[in-house]
Amino acid sequence: MTRTLLSLGHGYSAHALARRLIPQGWRVIGTTRSAARAAALRAEGVEPLLWPGADLGPALNDASHLLSSIAPGAAGDAVLAALGGQIASADLAWVGYLSTTAVYGDHGGAWVTEDTALTPGTERGRWRVQAERGWQGLGQPLHIFRLAGIYGPGRGPFAKLRDGSARRILKPGQVFSRIHVEDIAQVLEASIARPQPGAIYNLCDDDPAPPEDVISYAAELLGLPPPPAVTFADADLSPMARSFYAESKKVSNARIKRELGIRLMHPDYRAGLAALLASETATG
Repeated sequence: MTRTLLSLGHGYSAHALARRLIPQGWRVIGTTRSAARAAALRAEGVEPLLWPGADLGPALNDASHLLSSIAPGAAGDAVLAALGGQIASADLAWVGYLSTTAVYGDHGGAWVTEDTALTPGTERGRWRVQAERGWQGLGQPLHIFRLAGIYGPGRGPFAKLRDGSARRILKPGQVFSRIHVEDIAQVLEASIARPQPGAIYNLCDDDPAPPEDVISYAAELLGLPPPPAVTFADADLSPMARSFYAESKKVSNARIKRELGIRLMHPDYRAGLAALLASETATG
């Protein structure tokens, strides 16, 4: 029987998963809001559906697995609002929801695990907590993946370093956790192969680090001097970027290793950035 993944909001992380599943004979149906993006998905072997707009009933009937990558907003989770009843009654072997480590809030640089109390300090984090609870209420075999900062092809620091727009933003005690998109994909694939309904997983690498260390290492790889330093107080950041700096924590990934047998391909930012630059050089 053909295994079919319905990917709601088929974006960056879901794309990496689909590249693993399609060669194994999976059928992947992906939603997008853009007609141009739909054409690109079709070229990648994904069956595109424009949503909102398309009737997703037939796709839900065909799906054996479902992944939602659509972020909630102030009005809540659009998928739950529009499709919650249909999803609740669908016959699904695995459901994945991509959340964020923002649900933990600020921990002053201390470690958090999946069992840490959820104390979000931002609107974005509070919306995610509400969305997680909504998905948990559907009665489906749900797996929640709390993602750290995502990087990978097309989402690295090298372009800004090359064009001179990169900066080292200094905020004492600030640390972030990160995850390479290919490691996200391998965790999702492992969870599909070894489902544990109700499971919650942190997706991050082994080395939470200050952001200025990451950008300095990327500059070193390019043979460039470190970019100019600016204090957080003086940095002209977008509200979204400023919200990231409002929280500092180290996120544990022990559970994905213990329960899913994950061995990270990019266990820290050094390995990840070096591989990313090598890939850019090979394809450029």
